[in-house]
Amino acid sequence: MRYQRAEHALKLASLAAAKEFFAGCFADSDLTRESLWVAHLDDQARCLHLSRHQGDEGGAKFPFRQIIGDAAKHGSSGIVLAHNHPSGDSRPSDSDCRATRRLVSAAEALNCRVIDHLIISGEQICSFRQIGLL
Repeated sequence: MRYQRAEHALKLASLAAAKEFFAGCFADSDLTRESLWVAHLDDQARCLHLSRHQGDEGGAKFPFRQIIGDAAKHGSSGIVLAHNHPSGDSRPSDSDCRATRRLVSAAEALNCRVIDHLIISGEQICSFRQIGLL
C-alpha cells in the first residue's frame, strides 16, 4: 500500500477529470498487476487523500476497513475508486460489483458517497456510474 498526499487541491468534479487524474496515477504503475487507487473527496470534489493498494496478476483486494477508516479520518464526503485490469477487458467482474456494493453500504453509514468506480484497461475505461451500476 502506498499513500500519497495531494499537494494541490485536485478537483475530481467530472468523469473526464477523474479519468485524467487516475490515468496519471497508473502511468507509473506495473500494469501487469492490479492496483486499486482510492481518492477521498471533500464536499467540493477536492481530493483530500489518495491511497494505492497493490494487488497481483489475479486481482487487487478491497481493504474495506482501511478505506472506511480513511473516510472517517479525513471527513470524506465522497470516494472515487479506480483499478486496472491487466487482462485488457475493462468490464467489471462479479467480484468488482460485489465489492463496490459492499463499500457503498459501508460508506453510507458515514454519510459518504461512492461517486464512481473506474476500471482501466489499456486505453479503455469503464465507469460504474456511466453504465448504471452506481
